[in-house]
Amino acid sequence: MKRPRTRIQRRNTDTILEAALDVFSAHGFRGATVDQIAQAAGLSKPNLLYYFPTKEAVHVTLLAGLMDVWLAPLRTLDPEGDPVEEILLYVHRKLDMSRTMPRESRLFANEILQGAPRLSGTLGEELKPLVDEKAAVIAGWVKAGRIAPVHPQHLMFSIWALTQHYADFDVQVRTVLGDEGTDPFPEAERYLDTLFRKMLSVTP
Repeated sequence: MKRPRTRIQRRNTDTILEAALDVFSAHGFRGATVDQIAQAAGLSKPNLLYYFPTKEAVHVTLLAGLMDVWLAPLRTLDPEGDPVEEILLYVHRKLDMSRTMPRESRLFANEILQGAPRLSGTLGEELKPLVDEKAAVIAGWVKAGRIAPVHPQHLMFSIWALTQHYADFDVQVRTVLGDEGTDPFPEAERYLDTLFRKMLSVTP
């Protein structure tokens, strides 16, 4: 029987994961090292390896926790709600995640860009079934004439691309916007709301 972790062990684990999130989001899996993570966590390398035997073990733990958070907004898409408002709520939640969780977004993007070697199983077992379920809901709304004709999966791709861009390409966004880019999110929210509302609304 596995012994429960002590308070100090829980604290050190959380400290390591927080430091690893900084390092992995900045350097990617290949560019990150155990030494960098240990230094960021304020722990010795042997101490870190006591909790996580390899760099990959830290990375996998972060990704496992991230997927549940990442999929949560899509799970809330309510088939009984107003279709346009439900989709817009999803857009706003995804954009807010880019605002409040930029490191997590970049961690996920780096993993996908590398071919998802540590996430391929999760993508097939968790992401795809959920997307299929919600795509069927959106297709039903289209068929019922409640939103304009749209390809459900490509709609989701567009939402992901247009919201996560603000986290994954933060430097580019703020550079291009100049002074306006100090906080790009209020205007981004207004823009995306208008964009998707016009695209989804049924023309009388």
